[in-house]
Amino acid sequence: MQCRPTCGACCTAPSISSPIPGMPHGKPAGIACVQLLNDYRCAIFGQPERPAVCAGFRPEAEVCGDSREAAIRLIGWLEAATAA
Repeated sequence: MQCRPTCGACCTAPSISSPIPGMPHGKPAGIACVQLLNDYRCAIFGQPERPAVCAGFRPEAEVCGDSREAAIRLIGWLEAATAA
């Protein structure tokens, strides 16, 4: 599966505990990453400062669903189900 243009759900729905440029303590779930551009692309895509967790994410139908809204819901559910 390829990433959907104008989605960015994986940059919004999950928490990220790794430092991100502009977010040294990571980000909470449901908050957009500061590196998410207005067109929902990552400003640091392919750059060495991009967190490994972000670089390792691969879109899958089970996680991304068929729309941005579905992806936000599915990733949010996974976030809640795996919270400590």
